[in-house]
Amino acid sequence: MADLLDGQNRPKAALSALKPLIPYGLVYKGRIAAALAALIVASGATLVVPIAVRRVIDFGFTEQGRASLNAYFAMLLIVVGVLALASALRYYLVITLGERVVADLRSAVFRHLTSLDPAFFDQTRSGEIVSRLTADTTQVKAAFGVSVSIALRNVFLFLGAVVLMIVTSPKLSALVLLAIPVIVVPLVVSGRAVRRRSRAAQDRLADASAYAAEAVGAVRTMQAFGMERLTAARFTEAAEEAFDAARLSTTMRALLTGVGIFLVSASVVGVLWYGAQDVLSGAMTGGRLSQFVLYAVFAASALGQLSEVYGELAQAAGAAERLGEILATKPAIEAPRDPKPLPKPPLGTVAFEDVRFAYPTRTEQPSLHGLSFAIASGERVALVGPSGAGKSTVLQLLLRFYDPQSGHILVDGVPVSEADPFGLRARMALVPQEPTIFATSVLDNIRYGRPEATEEEVRHAAVLASADGFIQAMPQGYGTMIGERGVTLSGGQRQRLAIARAILKDAPILLLDEATSALDAESERKVQGALDRLMDGRTTLVIAHRLATIRSADRILVMDRGEIVEQGTHDTLLAQGGLYARLARLQFTDEDGRAQAAE
Repeated sequence: MADLLDGQNRPKAALSALKPLIPYGLVYKGRIAAALAALIVASGATLVVPIAVRRVIDFGFTEQGRASLNAYFAMLLIVVGVLALASALRYYLVITLGERVVADLRSAVFRHLTSLDPAFFDQTRSGEIVSRLTADTTQVKAAFGVSVSIALRNVFLFLGAVVLMIVTSPKLSALVLLAIPVIVVPLVVSGRAVRRRSRAAQDRLADASAYAAEAVGAVRTMQAFGMERLTAARFTEAAEEAFDAARLSTTMRALLTGVGIFLVSASVVGVLWYGAQDVLSGAMTGGRLSQFVLYAVFAASALGQLSEVYGELAQAAGAAERLGEILATKPAIEAPRDPKPLPKPPLGTVAFEDVRFAYPTRTEQPSLHGLSFAIASGERVALVGPSGAGKSTVLQLLLRFYDPQSGHILVDGVPVSEADPFGLRARMALVPQEPTIFATSVLDNIRYGRPEATEEEVRHAAVLASADGFIQAMPQGYGTMIGERGVTLSGGQRQRLAIARAILKDAPILLLDEATSALDAESERKVQGALDRLMDGRTTLVIAHRLATIRSADRILVMDRGEIVEQGTHDTLLAQGGLYARLARLQFTDEDGRAQAAE
Protein backbone atom coordinates (compact mmCIF):
# COMPACT_ATOMS: atom_id res chain seq x y z
CA MET A 1 0.00 0.00 0.00
CA ALA A 2 2.89 2.32 0.71
CA ASP A 3 4.11 1.64 -2.84
CA LEU A 4 0.80 2.92 -4.16
CA LEU A 5 1.21 6.17 -2.29
CA ASP A 6 4.86 6.68 -3.19
CA GLY A 7 4.71 6.03 -6.92
CA GLN A 8 7.47 8.51 -7.78
CA ASN A 9 10.00 6.43 -5.85
CA ARG A 10 9.12 3.18 -7.58
CA PRO A 11 11.27 1.54 -10.29
CA LYS A 12 10.56 2.90 -13.75
CA ALA A 13 7.80 1.20 -15.71
CA ALA A 14 8.89 -1.10 -18.52
CA LEU A 15 6.73 -2.36 -21.35
CA SER A 16 6.35 -5.55 -19.30
CA ALA A 17 3.91 -3.52 -17.17
CA LEU A 18 1.44 -4.04 -20.04
CA LYS A 19 1.53 -7.85 -19.62
CA PRO A 20 -1.21 -7.98 -16.93
CA LEU A 21 -3.56 -6.39 -19.46
CA ILE A 22 -3.11 -9.21 -22.00
CA PRO A 23 -5.70 -11.54 -20.35
CA TYR A 24 -8.34 -8.83 -20.80
CA GLY A 25 -7.71 -8.94 -24.54
CA LEU A 26 -7.53 -12.73 -24.82
CA VAL A 27 -11.17 -12.93 -23.75
CA TYR A 28 -12.00 -11.75 -27.28
CA LYS A 29 -9.92 -14.25 -29.29
CA GLY A 30 -12.36 -14.25 -32.22
CA ARG A 31 -12.08 -10.50 -32.68
CA ILE A 32 -8.29 -10.72 -32.37
CA ALA A 33 -8.16 -13.43 -35.05
CA ALA A 34 -10.35 -11.38 -37.41
CA ALA A 35 -8.18 -8.30 -36.82
CA LEU A 36 -5.01 -10.27 -37.53
CA ALA A 37 -6.52 -11.69 -40.72
CA ALA A 38 -7.45 -8.20 -41.92
CA LEU A 39 -3.98 -7.02 -40.93
CA ILE A 40 -2.26 -9.75 -42.96
CA VAL A 41 -4.42 -9.03 -46.02
CA ALA A 42 -3.76 -5.26 -45.76
CA SER A 43 -0.03 -5.79 -45.30
CA GLY A 44 0.09 -8.28 -48.19
CA ALA A 45 -1.74 -5.85 -50.47
CA THR A 46 0.71 -3.10 -49.54
CA LEU A 47 3.68 -5.32 -50.30
CA VAL A 48 2.30 -6.26 -53.73
CA VAL A 49 2.31 -2.62 -54.87
CA PRO A 50 6.12 -2.36 -55.47
CA ILE A 51 6.05 -5.52 -57.60
CA ALA A 52 3.36 -3.96 -59.81
CA VAL A 53 5.34 -0.72 -59.98
CA ARG A 54 8.47 -2.62 -61.05
CA ARG A 55 6.65 -4.41 -63.86
CA VAL A 56 5.16 -1.14 -65.08
CA ILE A 57 8.59 0.53 -65.17
CA ASP A 58 10.51 -2.37 -66.69
CA PHE A 59 7.90 -3.67 -69.15
CA GLY A 60 4.99 -1.22 -69.36
CA PHE A 61 6.91 1.47 -71.23
CA THR A 62 8.21 -0.87 -73.97
CA GLU A 63 6.53 -1.74 -77.27
CA GLN A 64 6.00 -5.31 -76.09
CA GLY A 65 4.45 -4.23 -72.79
CA ARG A 66 2.19 -1.47 -74.05
CA ALA A 67 -0.73 -3.87 -74.47
CA SER A 68 -0.34 -5.06 -70.88
CA LEU A 69 -0.04 -1.56 -69.38
CA ASN A 70 -3.76 -1.17 -68.79
CA ALA A 71 -3.91 -4.61 -67.16
CA TYR A 72 -1.05 -3.67 -64.84
CA PHE A 73 -2.85 -0.53 -63.70
CA ALA A 74 -6.16 -2.38 -63.36
CA MET A 75 -4.50 -4.94 -61.12
CA LEU A 76 -2.88 -2.13 -59.16
CA LEU A 77 -6.31 -0.56 -58.64
CA ILE A 78 -7.71 -3.86 -57.39
CA VAL A 79 -4.80 -4.22 -54.98
CA VAL A 80 -5.41 -0.69 -53.67
CA GLY A 81 -9.11 -1.51 -53.19
CA VAL A 82 -8.29 -4.65 -51.19
CA LEU A 83 -5.79 -2.62 -49.17
CA ALA A 84 -8.39 0.04 -48.34
CA LEU A 85 -11.08 -2.47 -47.36
CA ALA A 86 -8.75 -4.59 -45.22
CA SER A 87 -7.25 -1.50 -43.56
CA ALA A 88 -10.70 -0.15 -42.66
CA LEU A 89 -11.74 -3.52 -41.21
CA ARG A 90 -8.46 -3.83 -39.29
CA TYR A 91 -8.86 -0.34 -37.84
CA TYR A 92 -12.45 -1.00 -36.76
CA LEU A 93 -11.68 -4.35 -35.14
CA VAL A 94 -8.57 -3.19 -33.29
CA ILE A 95 -10.05 0.11 -32.07
CA THR A 96 -13.25 -1.48 -30.80
CA LEU A 97 -11.18 -4.22 -29.17
CA GLY A 98 -9.20 -1.53 -27.36
CA GLU A 99 -12.39 0.20 -26.20
CA ARG A 100 -13.79 -3.14 -25.00
CA VAL A 101 -10.62 -4.08 -23.13
CA VAL A 102 -10.37 -0.73 -21.39
CA ALA A 103 -14.05 -0.81 -20.41
CA ASP A 104 -13.46 -4.24 -18.85
CA LEU A 105 -10.31 -2.94 -17.17
CA ARG A 106 -12.13 0.04 -15.66
CA SER A 107 -14.83 -2.27 -14.32
CA ALA A 108 -12.23 -4.68 -12.90
CA VAL A 109 -10.30 -1.89 -11.17
CA PHE A 110 -13.45 -0.36 -9.67
CA ARG A 111 -14.78 -3.77 -8.63
CA HIS A 112 -11.47 -4.45 -6.92
CA LEU A 113 -11.59 -1.05 -5.21
CA THR A 114 -14.98 -1.88 -3.72
CA SER A 115 -13.48 -5.02 -2.17
CA LEU A 116 -10.59 -3.23 -0.45
CA ASP A 117 -10.84 -2.55 3.26
CA PRO A 118 -11.15 0.96 4.78
CA ALA A 119 -7.48 0.86 5.84
CA PHE A 120 -6.56 1.22 2.15
CA PHE A 121 -8.71 4.32 1.77
CA ASP A 122 -7.37 5.73 5.04
CA GLN A 123 -4.00 6.06 3.32
CA THR A 124 -5.00 6.81 -0.28
CA ARG A 125 -6.55 10.05 -1.52
CA SER A 126 -9.84 9.67 -3.37
CA GLY A 127 -8.66 12.06 -6.11
CA GLU A 128 -5.65 9.82 -6.73
CA ILE A 129 -7.96 6.84 -7.18
CA VAL A 130 -10.26 8.77 -9.54
CA SER A 131 -7.25 9.84 -11.59
CA ARG A 132 -6.23 6.22 -12.04
CA LEU A 133 -9.74 5.24 -13.08
CA THR A 134 -9.99 8.06 -15.64
CA ALA A 135 -6.67 9.49 -16.86
CA ASP A 136 -4.71 6.25 -16.61
CA THR A 137 -7.35 4.10 -18.29
CA THR A 138 -7.65 6.71 -21.05
CA GLN A 139 -3.88 6.43 -21.58
CA VAL A 140 -4.16 2.64 -21.76
CA LYS A 141 -7.09 2.95 -24.19
CA ALA A 142 -4.93 5.00 -26.56
CA ALA A 143 -2.30 2.27 -26.46
CA PHE A 144 -4.69 -0.64 -26.91
CA GLY A 145 -6.56 1.18 -29.65
CA VAL A 146 -4.58 3.34 -32.05
CA SER A 147 -1.07 2.42 -30.87
CA VAL A 148 -1.53 -1.34 -31.01
CA SER A 149 -3.22 -1.05 -34.40
CA ILE A 150 -0.33 0.98 -35.80
CA ALA A 151 2.27 -1.22 -34.12
CA LEU A 152 0.85 -4.48 -35.50
CA ARG A 153 0.50 -3.07 -39.00
CA ASN A 154 4.05 -1.77 -39.03
CA VAL A 155 5.55 -4.98 -37.59
CA PHE A 156 3.95 -7.01 -40.39
CA LEU A 157 4.91 -4.39 -42.95
CA PHE A 158 8.50 -4.18 -41.73
CA LEU A 159 9.04 -7.94 -41.68
CA GLY A 160 7.41 -8.40 -45.09
CA ALA A 161 9.36 -5.52 -46.60
CA VAL A 162 12.67 -6.84 -45.25
CA VAL A 163 12.03 -10.33 -46.71
CA LEU A 164 11.10 -8.90 -50.12
CA MET A 165 14.08 -6.52 -50.02
CA ILE A 166 16.35 -9.55 -49.64
CA VAL A 167 14.59 -11.30 -52.51
CA THR A 168 14.91 -8.17 -54.68
CA SER A 169 18.58 -7.39 -53.92
CA PRO A 170 20.55 -9.33 -51.31
CA LYS A 171 23.53 -6.95 -51.60
CA LEU A 172 21.54 -3.77 -50.94
CA SER A 173 19.54 -5.55 -48.22
CA ALA A 174 22.76 -6.42 -46.39
CA LEU A 175 23.63 -2.72 -46.23
CA VAL A 176 20.18 -1.86 -44.86
CA LEU A 177 20.24 -4.64 -42.27
CA LEU A 178 23.67 -3.52 -41.05
CA ALA A 179 22.17 -0.09 -40.36
CA ILE A 180 19.30 -1.43 -38.24
CA PRO A 181 21.29 -1.86 -34.96
CA VAL A 182 22.55 1.72 -35.36
CA ILE A 183 18.90 2.81 -35.53
CA VAL A 184 17.39 0.57 -32.86
CA VAL A 185 19.92 1.01 -30.03
CA PRO A 186 19.40 4.79 -29.61
CA LEU A 187 15.62 4.26 -29.69
CA VAL A 188 15.72 1.68 -26.89
CA VAL A 189 18.01 3.83 -24.75
CA SER A 190 15.90 6.95 -25.17
CA GLY A 191 12.73 4.90 -24.57
CA ARG A 192 13.77 4.43 -20.96
CA ALA A 193 13.78 8.17 -20.43
CA VAL A 194 10.30 8.36 -22.00
CA ARG A 195 8.97 5.76 -19.54
CA ARG A 196 10.45 7.64 -16.59
CA ARG A 197 9.01 10.98 -17.69
CA SER A 198 5.64 9.40 -18.49
CA ARG A 199 5.32 7.92 -15.00
CA ALA A 200 6.23 11.28 -13.46
CA ALA A 201 3.62 13.06 -15.62
CA GLN A 202 0.88 10.63 -14.57
CA ASP A 203 1.81 11.04 -10.89
CA ARG A 204 1.73 14.85 -11.10
CA LEU A 205 -1.63 14.72 -12.89
CA ALA A 206 -2.98 12.49 -10.11
CA ASP A 207 -1.78 15.01 -7.51
CA ALA A 208 -3.64 17.82 -9.26
CA SER A 209 -6.80 15.69 -9.61
CA ALA A 210 -6.69 14.73 -5.94
CA TYR A 211 -6.36 18.35 -4.85
CA ALA A 212 -9.24 19.41 -7.13
CA ALA A 213 -11.52 16.66 -5.80
CA GLU A 214 -10.76 17.67 -2.22
CA ALA A 215 -11.37 21.37 -2.92
CA VAL A 216 -14.66 20.77 -4.75
CA GLY A 217 -15.87 18.49 -1.97
CA ALA A 218 -15.28 21.26 0.59
CA VAL A 219 -16.47 24.22 -1.49
CA ARG A 220 -18.72 25.63 1.25
CA THR A 221 -15.93 25.56 3.82
CA MET A 222 -13.54 27.06 1.27
CA GLN A 223 -15.86 29.98 0.51
CA ALA A 224 -16.84 30.47 4.14
CA PHE A 225 -13.20 31.05 5.05
CA GLY A 226 -12.48 33.17 1.96
CA MET A 227 -9.93 30.69 0.58
CA GLU A 228 -11.06 30.80 -3.06
CA ARG A 229 -8.00 32.63 -4.41
CA LEU A 230 -5.49 30.64 -2.38
CA THR A 231 -7.18 27.35 -3.33
CA ALA A 232 -7.22 28.32 -7.01
CA ALA A 233 -3.56 29.35 -6.80
CA ARG A 234 -2.60 26.04 -5.22
CA PHE A 235 -4.45 24.09 -7.91
CA THR A 236 -2.78 26.21 -10.60
CA GLU A 237 0.57 25.32 -9.05
CA ALA A 238 -0.34 21.61 -9.07
CA ALA A 239 -1.59 21.88 -12.66
CA GLU A 240 1.66 23.60 -13.69
CA GLU A 241 3.66 20.79 -12.12
CA ALA A 242 1.58 18.30 -14.10
CA PHE A 243 2.17 20.35 -17.27
CA ASP A 244 5.92 20.54 -16.68
CA ALA A 245 6.10 16.78 -16.20
CA ALA A 246 3.99 16.20 -19.33
CA ARG A 247 6.15 18.67 -21.30
CA LEU A 248 9.31 16.83 -20.33
CA SER A 249 7.72 13.53 -21.32
CA THR A 250 6.61 14.97 -24.66
CA THR A 251 10.08 16.44 -25.25
CA MET A 252 11.64 13.04 -24.81
CA ARG A 253 9.07 11.48 -27.14
CA ALA A 254 9.68 14.19 -29.75
CA LEU A 255 13.44 13.58 -29.60
CA LEU A 256 12.86 9.84 -29.83
CA THR A 257 10.66 10.30 -32.91
CA GLY A 258 13.01 12.78 -34.59
CA VAL A 259 16.11 10.66 -34.06
CA GLY A 260 14.31 7.59 -35.33
CA ILE A 261 13.03 9.25 -38.49
CA PHE A 262 16.42 10.79 -39.29
CA LEU A 263 18.36 7.57 -38.85
CA VAL A 264 15.89 5.56 -40.87
CA SER A 265 15.60 8.10 -43.69
CA ALA A 266 19.36 8.65 -43.85
CA SER A 267 19.93 4.91 -44.25
CA VAL A 268 17.41 4.78 -47.12
CA VAL A 269 19.09 7.70 -48.88
CA GLY A 270 22.49 6.01 -48.54
CA VAL A 271 21.22 2.72 -49.92
CA LEU A 272 19.42 4.53 -52.79
CA TRP A 273 22.68 6.24 -53.78
CA TYR A 274 24.53 2.94 -53.74
CA GLY A 275 21.81 1.27 -55.82
CA ALA A 276 21.89 4.08 -58.36
CA GLN A 277 25.47 3.15 -59.13
CA ASP A 278 24.35 -0.39 -60.01
CA VAL A 279 21.65 0.97 -62.34
CA LEU A 280 24.19 3.16 -64.12
CA SER A 281 26.54 0.18 -64.54
CA GLY A 282 23.73 -2.03 -65.82
CA ALA A 283 23.88 -4.47 -62.89
CA MET A 284 20.28 -3.65 -61.94
CA THR A 285 17.22 -2.42 -63.82
CA GLY A 286 15.48 0.82 -62.88
CA GLY A 287 12.32 -1.11 -62.07
CA ARG A 288 14.11 -3.45 -59.68
CA LEU A 289 15.76 -0.49 -57.93
CA SER A 290 12.36 1.22 -57.69
CA GLN A 291 10.90 -1.95 -56.19
CA PHE A 292 13.74 -2.19 -53.70
CA VAL A 293 13.46 1.49 -52.79
CA LEU A 294 9.74 1.17 -52.19
CA TYR A 295 10.33 -1.80 -49.91
CA ALA A 296 13.10 0.11 -48.15
CA VAL A 297 10.75 3.07 -47.71
CA PHE A 298 8.05 0.75 -46.37
CA ALA A 299 10.54 -0.79 -43.92
CA ALA A 300 11.93 2.60 -42.94
CA SER A 301 8.50 4.11 -42.50
CA ALA A 302 7.36 1.12 -40.46
CA LEU A 303 10.45 1.30 -38.26
CA GLY A 304 10.03 5.05 -37.80
CA GLN A 305 6.39 4.65 -36.80
CA LEU A 306 7.33 1.80 -34.50
CA SER A 307 9.73 4.14 -32.71
CA GLU A 308 6.88 6.63 -32.25
CA VAL A 309 4.50 3.91 -31.08
CA TYR A 310 7.19 2.65 -28.73
CA GLY A 311 7.06 6.03 -26.97
CA GLU A 312 3.25 5.85 -26.73
CA LEU A 313 3.41 2.31 -25.39
CA ALA A 314 5.99 3.45 -22.84
CA GLN A 315 3.52 6.09 -21.67
CA ALA A 316 0.78 3.47 -21.49
CA ALA A 317 3.13 1.20 -19.53
CA GLY A 318 3.43 3.89 -16.85
CA ALA A 319 -0.37 4.15 -16.65
CA ALA A 320 -0.78 0.36 -16.68
CA GLU A 321 1.71 0.04 -13.85
CA ARG A 322 -0.33 2.47 -11.73
CA LEU A 323 -3.51 0.49 -12.45
CA GLY A 324 -1.67 -2.74 -11.76
CA GLU A 325 -0.69 -1.44 -8.34
CA ILE A 326 -4.37 -1.16 -7.43
CA LEU A 327 -5.23 -4.60 -8.83
CA ALA A 328 -2.25 -6.09 -6.97
CA THR A 329 -3.33 -4.61 -3.64
CA LYS A 330 -4.77 -7.37 -1.50
CA PRO A 331 -7.60 -6.48 0.87
CA ALA A 332 -6.70 -6.95 4.52
CA ILE A 333 -10.30 -8.08 5.16
CA GLU A 334 -11.30 -11.12 3.13
CA ALA A 335 -13.83 -13.87 3.46
CA PRO A 336 -12.26 -17.08 4.79
CA ARG A 337 -11.90 -19.93 2.30
CA ASP A 338 -14.54 -21.93 4.16
CA PRO A 339 -16.69 -19.34 6.01
CA LYS A 340 -18.59 -20.46 9.07
CA PRO A 341 -22.34 -20.00 8.56
CA LEU A 342 -24.24 -17.63 10.80
CA PRO A 343 -27.21 -19.19 12.56
CA LYS A 344 -30.70 -18.84 11.11
CA PRO A 345 -32.89 -17.22 12.18
CA PRO A 346 -30.55 -14.48 13.45
CA LEU A 347 -30.04 -14.26 17.20
CA GLY A 348 -28.82 -10.67 17.37
CA THR A 349 -26.11 -11.27 19.99
CA VAL A 350 -22.76 -9.46 20.13
CA ALA A 351 -19.65 -10.16 22.21
CA PHE A 352 -16.17 -8.63 22.51
CA GLU A 353 -13.58 -10.82 24.24
CA ASP A 354 -10.32 -9.16 25.35
CA VAL A 355 -10.08 -7.13 22.13
CA ARG A 356 -6.97 -5.05 21.51
CA PHE A 357 -6.72 -2.81 18.45
CA ALA A 358 -4.68 0.01 16.92
CA TYR A 359 -5.42 1.67 13.57
CA PRO A 360 -2.88 0.90 10.82
CA THR A 361 -2.01 4.60 10.54
CA ARG A 362 -1.53 4.94 14.32
CA THR A 363 0.01 1.69 15.46
CA GLU A 364 1.79 3.45 18.32
CA GLN A 365 -1.55 4.66 19.76
CA PRO A 366 -3.82 1.67 20.56
CA SER A 367 -7.53 2.50 20.52
CA LEU A 368 -8.77 -0.49 22.54
CA HIS A 369 -7.06 -2.23 25.46
CA GLY A 370 -8.49 -5.65 26.30
CA LEU A 371 -12.12 -4.64 25.70
CA SER A 372 -14.72 -7.20 26.80
CA PHE A 373 -18.53 -7.01 26.91
CA ALA A 374 -21.58 -8.94 25.70
CA ILE A 375 -24.96 -7.81 24.37
CA ALA A 376 -27.96 -10.13 24.58
CA SER A 377 -30.58 -10.51 21.88
CA GLY A 378 -32.94 -7.49 21.83
CA GLU A 379 -30.89 -5.57 24.41
CA ARG A 380 -30.31 -1.81 24.06
CA VAL A 381 -26.77 -0.94 25.07
CA ALA A 382 -25.21 2.53 24.95
CA LEU A 383 -21.52 3.41 24.69
CA VAL A 384 -20.55 6.75 26.23
CA GLY A 385 -17.31 8.42 27.14
CA PRO A 386 -15.04 11.32 26.21
CA SER A 387 -13.78 11.84 22.65
CA GLY A 388 -11.10 9.33 21.72
CA ALA A 389 -12.34 6.72 24.19
CA GLY A 390 -12.74 4.14 21.36
CA LYS A 391 -16.53 4.14 20.96
CA SER A 392 -16.64 4.45 17.17
CA THR A 393 -13.81 1.93 16.90
CA VAL A 394 -16.14 -0.66 18.43
CA LEU A 395 -18.56 -0.22 15.51
CA GLN A 396 -15.71 -0.31 12.97
CA LEU A 397 -14.55 -3.65 14.34
CA LEU A 398 -18.05 -5.05 14.68
CA LEU A 399 -18.67 -4.34 10.97
CA ARG A 400 -15.27 -5.90 10.32
CA PHE A 401 -13.81 -2.90 8.58
CA TYR A 402 -10.66 -3.82 10.51
CA ASP A 403 -9.44 -6.89 12.40
CA PRO A 404 -8.17 -6.56 15.98
CA GLN A 405 -4.56 -7.36 16.84
CA SER A 406 -5.79 -9.80 19.49
CA GLY A 407 -9.01 -11.00 21.06
CA HIS A 408 -12.28 -12.14 19.48
CA ILE A 409 -15.47 -10.47 18.27
CA LEU A 410 -18.55 -12.67 17.94
CA VAL A 411 -21.90 -12.07 16.29
CA ASP A 412 -24.56 -14.68 16.98
CA GLY A 413 -21.81 -16.80 18.55
CA VAL A 414 -19.64 -16.85 15.40
CA PRO A 415 -16.24 -15.09 15.30
CA VAL A 416 -16.52 -12.34 12.70
CA SER A 417 -13.14 -13.33 11.25
CA GLU A 418 -14.57 -16.79 10.41
CA ALA A 419 -17.78 -15.49 8.81
CA ASP A 420 -18.40 -14.14 5.32
CA PRO A 421 -18.15 -10.31 5.66
CA PHE A 422 -21.08 -9.85 3.27
CA GLY A 423 -23.36 -12.08 5.33
CA LEU A 424 -22.09 -10.53 8.57
CA ARG A 425 -22.85 -6.97 7.48
CA ALA A 426 -26.25 -8.04 6.15
CA ARG A 427 -27.24 -8.59 9.80
CA MET A 428 -26.46 -5.00 10.76
CA ALA A 429 -27.99 -1.62 9.94
CA LEU A 430 -25.92 1.48 10.54
CA VAL A 431 -27.19 5.02 11.17
CA PRO A 432 -24.07 7.22 11.31
CA GLN A 433 -23.67 10.73 12.68
CA GLU A 434 -23.13 12.07 9.16
CA PRO A 435 -25.16 9.83 6.84
CA THR A 436 -24.03 9.38 3.25
CA ILE A 437 -26.60 10.69 0.79
CA PHE A 438 -26.04 10.04 -2.91
CA ALA A 439 -26.78 12.36 -5.84
CA THR A 440 -29.76 10.32 -6.97
CA SER A 441 -33.48 10.16 -6.17
CA VAL A 442 -34.98 9.98 -2.68
CA LEU A 443 -36.36 6.56 -3.58
CA ASP A 444 -32.96 5.15 -4.55
CA ASN A 445 -31.31 6.68 -1.49
CA ILE A 446 -33.70 4.94 0.91
CA ARG A 447 -33.43 1.55 -0.77
CA TYR A 448 -29.64 1.78 -1.11
CA GLY A 449 -29.09 -1.27 1.10
CA ARG A 450 -32.03 -3.16 -0.40
CA PRO A 451 -32.36 -2.22 -4.09
CA GLU A 452 -35.06 -4.82 -4.77
CA ALA A 453 -37.52 -3.13 -2.35
CA THR A 454 -40.82 -1.96 -3.82
CA GLU A 455 -41.99 1.66 -3.73
CA GLU A 456 -44.62 0.74 -1.15
CA GLU A 457 -42.00 -0.74 1.15
CA VAL A 458 -39.87 2.39 0.75
CA ARG A 459 -42.83 4.64 1.59
CA HIS A 460 -43.66 2.55 4.66
CA ALA A 461 -40.07 2.88 5.89
CA ALA A 462 -40.17 6.64 5.29
CA VAL A 463 -43.40 6.94 7.29
CA LEU A 464 -41.85 5.07 10.24
CA ALA A 465 -38.81 7.34 10.00
CA SER A 466 -40.97 10.50 10.06
CA ALA A 467 -39.61 11.35 6.61
CA ASP A 468 -42.69 10.91 4.43
CA GLY A 469 -43.98 14.42 5.16
CA PHE A 470 -41.00 16.40 3.86
CA ILE A 471 -40.49 13.93 0.99
CA GLN A 472 -44.05 14.42 -0.25
CA ALA A 473 -43.51 18.18 -0.10
CA MET A 474 -40.64 17.93 -2.59
CA PRO A 475 -41.29 18.81 -6.28
CA GLN A 476 -41.25 15.20 -7.51
CA GLY A 477 -41.83 13.49 -4.19
CA TYR A 478 -39.87 10.24 -3.95
CA GLY A 479 -38.55 10.82 -7.46
CA THR A 480 -36.86 14.09 -6.51
CA MET A 481 -33.15 14.13 -7.32
CA ILE A 482 -30.99 15.10 -4.34
CA GLY A 483 -27.79 17.09 -4.73
CA GLU A 484 -24.41 15.49 -4.14
CA ARG A 485 -23.98 14.44 -0.49
CA GLY A 486 -27.55 15.67 0.14
CA VAL A 487 -26.56 19.35 0.31
CA THR A 488 -30.13 20.40 -0.51
CA LEU A 489 -31.45 18.73 2.65
CA SER A 490 -31.27 19.78 6.27
CA GLY A 491 -29.33 17.72 8.80
CA GLY A 492 -32.54 16.32 10.26
CA GLN A 493 -33.85 15.35 6.83
CA ARG A 494 -30.66 13.55 5.92
CA GLN A 495 -30.74 11.73 9.24
CA ARG A 496 -34.34 10.60 8.74
CA LEU A 497 -33.49 9.29 5.26
CA ALA A 498 -30.68 7.29 6.87
CA ILE A 499 -33.11 5.93 9.44
CA ALA A 500 -35.59 5.00 6.70
CA ARG A 501 -32.75 3.20 4.94
CA ALA A 502 -32.00 1.24 8.11
CA ILE A 503 -35.70 0.44 8.67
CA LEU A 504 -35.99 -0.86 5.11
CA LYS A 505 -32.93 -3.07 5.56
CA ASP A 506 -34.67 -4.69 8.55
CA ALA A 507 -31.46 -6.04 10.09
CA PRO A 508 -31.53 -7.73 13.53
CA ILE A 509 -28.63 -5.61 14.88
CA LEU A 510 -28.86 -1.83 14.85
CA LEU A 511 -25.80 0.42 15.17
CA LEU A 512 -26.41 4.09 16.00
CA ASP A 513 -23.32 6.30 15.88
CA GLU A 514 -24.33 9.62 17.49
CA ALA A 515 -27.34 9.74 15.21
CA THR A 516 -28.82 12.88 16.82
CA SER A 517 -25.78 14.81 18.05
CA ALA A 518 -25.77 17.36 15.21
CA LEU A 519 -29.49 18.15 15.28
CA ASP A 520 -31.52 20.97 16.80
CA ALA A 521 -34.07 20.21 19.51
CA GLU A 522 -37.07 19.92 17.15
CA SER A 523 -35.26 17.75 14.61
CA GLU A 524 -33.84 15.63 17.42
CA ARG A 525 -37.30 14.99 18.80
CA LYS A 526 -38.57 13.79 15.41
CA VAL A 527 -35.48 11.68 14.77
CA GLN A 528 -35.53 10.22 18.28
CA GLY A 529 -39.14 9.13 17.78
CA ALA A 530 -38.15 7.41 14.53
CA LEU A 531 -35.20 5.77 16.27
CA ASP A 532 -37.41 4.44 19.04
CA ARG A 533 -39.58 2.73 16.45
CA LEU A 534 -36.50 1.42 14.67
CA MET A 535 -34.98 -0.02 17.88
CA ASP A 536 -38.13 -1.89 18.81
CA GLY A 537 -37.37 -5.63 18.81
CA ARG A 538 -33.77 -5.22 17.66
CA THR A 539 -30.42 -5.58 19.38
CA THR A 540 -29.13 -2.01 19.50
CA LEU A 541 -25.69 -0.58 20.16
CA VAL A 542 -25.85 3.21 20.57
CA ILE A 543 -22.98 5.70 20.68
CA ALA A 544 -24.13 9.00 22.13
CA HIS A 545 -22.64 12.18 23.50
CA ARG A 546 -26.04 13.53 24.54
CA LEU A 547 -26.70 11.45 27.60
CA ALA A 548 -30.35 12.48 27.71
CA THR A 549 -30.98 10.36 24.60
CA ILE A 550 -29.82 7.11 26.26
CA ARG A 551 -31.60 7.26 29.62
CA SER A 552 -33.89 4.44 28.52
CA ALA A 553 -31.01 2.13 27.52
CA ASP A 554 -31.01 -1.29 29.22
CA ARG A 555 -27.33 -0.86 29.94
CA ILE A 556 -24.74 1.88 29.56
CA LEU A 557 -21.06 1.07 29.05
CA VAL A 558 -18.76 3.95 29.98
CA MET A 559 -15.48 3.90 28.04
CA ASP A 560 -12.26 5.77 28.68
CA ARG A 561 -8.95 5.28 26.81
CA GLY A 562 -10.10 2.09 25.12
CA GLU A 563 -11.48 0.36 28.23
CA ILE A 564 -14.82 -0.02 29.97
CA VAL A 565 -14.49 1.78 33.29
CA GLU A 566 -18.17 1.68 34.40
CA GLN A 567 -21.41 0.02 33.40
CA GLY A 568 -25.00 0.05 34.58
CA THR A 569 -28.24 1.95 34.04
CA HIS A 570 -28.48 5.71 33.93
CA ASP A 571 -29.63 5.98 37.54
CA THR A 572 -27.10 3.53 38.99
CA LEU A 573 -24.24 5.24 37.20
CA LEU A 574 -25.32 8.63 38.48
CA ALA A 575 -25.41 7.21 42.00
CA GLN A 576 -21.84 5.84 41.65
CA GLY A 577 -20.48 9.36 41.17
CA GLY A 578 -17.83 8.27 38.66
CA LEU A 579 -16.96 9.37 35.12
CA TYR A 580 -20.54 9.04 33.86
CA ALA A 581 -21.88 11.15 36.71
CA ARG A 582 -19.25 13.81 35.99
CA LEU A 583 -20.09 13.86 32.28
CA ALA A 584 -23.81 14.03 33.08
CA ARG A 585 -23.32 16.83 35.57
CA LEU A 586 -21.31 18.91 33.09
CA GLN A 587 -23.71 18.25 30.24
CA PHE A 588 -26.99 18.74 32.06
CA THR A 589 -25.72 21.83 33.88
CA ASP A 590 -24.61 23.29 30.57
CA GLU A 591 -27.95 22.47 28.92
CA ASP A 592 -29.89 24.00 31.85
CA GLY A 593 -27.80 27.14 31.55
CA ARG A 594 -28.56 27.43 27.87
CA ALA A 595 -32.24 26.82 28.51
CA GLN A 596 -32.35 29.57 31.14
CA ALA A 597 -30.51 31.94 28.82
CA ALA A 598 -33.02 31.20 26.08
CA GLU A 599 -35.89 31.98 28.46
